[in-house]
Amino acid sequence: MRHEKKITEKMMEGKIMRKMKKVIPAVSGCLMSVMLMGTTCLAATGTDAVTKPLENLKTLVIAVIGAVGVIILAKNVMEFAQAYQQQDSSTMNSALKGIVAGVMMAGISTVLSFLGF
Repeated sequence: MRHEKKITEKMMEGKIMRKMKKVIPAVSGCLMSVMLMGTTCLAATGTDAVTKPLENLKTLVIAVIGAVGVIILAKNVMEFAQAYQQQDSSTMNSALKGIVAGVMMAGISTVLSFLGF
C-alpha cells in the first residue's frame, strides 16, 4: 500500500512539475506585459518649458532668412544697376531674378507673422 502511495505521489509530482513548466512562463509573460504598460505621466499644466526653445529657434531661423534675403537683395540691385549701365540684358535678367528672390526671403518673416507662425 505504501509503495502504491509513493508511486501515486511521484506521478502527481511529475504532473505538477509539467504544469508548472507551462504556468511559470505564462505568469512571467503576464507580469512583464503589465510592467511594460504605459504609466500615467504627471506634467505641469504649462508647456512653455518645451515650446519656448522651439519658438526661439523658429524666430532665429526666420531672422537669418530675412537677413540673408536683404543681403541678396542689395547685391542684386547693385548688379542690376551695373548691367543697366552697360546695357547687358542677360546680367539684367539674372539680377532681376536675384532681386525677386531677395524680396521673397526678406519678406518671409512678415508673411509668416501674418499667417500666425
